[in-house]
Amino acid sequence: MVIQPKIRGFICTNAHPVGCEVNVQKQIDYVKQQESSSKGPKNVLVLGCSTGYGLASRIVSAFGHGAKTLGVCFEKEPSERKTGTAGWYNTAAFHDKAKAEGLYARTLNGDAFSNEMKRDVIEAIKQDLGKVDLVVYSLASPRRTDPNSGETFKSVLKPIGQAYSTKTYDTDKDLVHTIDLEPATEEEIRQTVKVMGGEDWEMWIDALDQAGVLTEGAITTAYTYIGKELTWPIYGHATIGKAKEDLDRAASAINTSKADKNVKAYVSSLKALVTQASSAIPVMPLYISLIYKVMKEEGTHEGCIEQIQGLFNEKLFDANPDTDEANRLRMDGKETNEATQAKIKALWDQVTQENFHQLSDYAGYHQEFLHLFGFGFDEVDYDADVSPLADW
Repeated sequence: MVIQPKIRGFICTNAHPVGCEVNVQKQIDYVKQQESSSKGPKNVLVLGCSTGYGLASRIVSAFGHGAKTLGVCFEKEPSERKTGTAGWYNTAAFHDKAKAEGLYARTLNGDAFSNEMKRDVIEAIKQDLGKVDLVVYSLASPRRTDPNSGETFKSVLKPIGQAYSTKTYDTDKDLVHTIDLEPATEEEIRQTVKVMGGEDWEMWIDALDQAGVLTEGAITTAYTYIGKELTWPIYGHATIGKAKEDLDRAASAINTSKADKNVKAYVSSLKALVTQASSAIPVMPLYISLIYKVMKEEGTHEGCIEQIQGLFNEKLFDANPDTDEANRLRMDGKETNEATQAKIKALWDQVTQENFHQLSDYAGYHQEFLHLFGFGFDEVDYDADVSPLADW
């Protein structure tokens, strides 16, 4: 079939297998061009391995450090009439590239929040790896079912305490406008923390530890975004912010409870990027379009693969890495420093419907959005007839 992008609101409902392969290969090529640290993982579990920062973590582990990687994702398989999800094609491409270089890769597709998946992963580790020395937690989901109670929780993106009005950009309507966000209820806050907080991360580390499949001195990290003043109303002082506080709590709890195994748990704060998750968050399309403009002019712009390569090389495997006051690893300094933020704030104050495309790098934002789904690559013929089928 001929596969062209079908964009609905802030999501693309299809994906291109050849384009996704190009996207994966470009990240692999970048990692191979870098000098990777001699310190790195050998056996890696990536929870949320198929897109964004999770996929980049798998690529850096495998192609930067020669690690064996076990991944967990929740992706839709293609049929002869419908494409699979981008994550499905990314994973298929990763498997092909890993196999070609003799690298172990195995992926389990299903609900990472379930007890069944935890059991399947533990069995796979015992069968193939023995133990893992790095666990990357990079799950992004709007809902989560508690595997013990059976209750399903849904997250919301709302401020806390009072209503908030701010600028945003509607990618569907090409419209800069003001959005009014009503404050969250206590129940909405509780449910958001249940979905996006650290409870499931803790449950994973507990399950792996109890099964005896964590190495002595294993490292685990969960990814987060903290941001600065412009995004605090929707990130910091908001429901997501409460969930992020719970991630910090979970990291501290893991460090305490697994101290006998010398397990180290870190929350890693990464820069704002176009991802399938961030595209859905109010404010972020406008904010990211502006930071892309500023950071590209400064020469400091980085994508997922550059951020994760830097995290692995500079911080994650250091015996005593630099951390912030909450013991987080920070890779977002090029975005959150005062000078860069001042430039972004000046553009934010000026931006209107009329000048948005001049003041921002929405063209760059949109190109990266297309790349997430395998579209927009010059080297791909999007008029060609391709099979949507792919497997790993």
